Amino acid sequence: MGSKKKTPGINGTSSADIAFMLLIFFLITTSMDTDRGLARRLPQPVPKDHKAEDTDIKKRNLLVVLINSSNQILCGNEFVELSQLKDKVKDFIDNPNNDENKPEKIAVDVPFFGTRMVTKNHVISLQNDRGTEYQAYINVQNELAAAYNELRDDISRRQFGKVFIDLSEEEQAAVQEVYPQRISEAEPKNYGGVN
Repeated sequence: MGSKKKTPGINGTSSADIAFMLLIFFLITTSMDTDRGLARRLPQPVPKDHKAEDTDIKKRNLLVVLINSSNQILCGNEFVELSQLKDKVKDFIDNPNNDENKPEKIAVDVPFFGTRMVTKNHVISLQNDRGTEYQAYINVQNELAAAYNELRDDISRRQFGKVFIDLSEEEQAAVQEVYPQRISEAEPKNYGGVN
């Protein structure tokens, strides 16, 4: 009997090339969903002649929202659940009863609205611990954005009969003057767990 023939091995030299070409194909043809996430605009560069005292914020105009390393949320000086945060922030931004412990209201001449009392100098300072979970931070960001969105939708319905997103650019700009979004995101610090 003759010896068995060996089956020739599959030539694998071109498989790496094929895999590379497939990878490039999928990278080129796959569209990225760019509508996800929160819109954030970086602050303008500080002018060279800017004076430090200009950045002073009155205590009543500042709301600190802190997420500690245990993912607990401290809003102002009290712990809140994520489900409570939006309403607390809305009350701070709007200051409907002109509470002296909440942002001061300033008369502003707003197109379509006339003279309105606006908390234009309010600032929400979002801070987190280095141990804060990323998802907890995103959840809080979403609630802050939702607070502004709801306030803007409410006033848009009252003034124009439609939600903010359906307004013209000029109408949206006017609503943004009434409720300017002022969120400051600080560098993470090591706060540790707060009991």
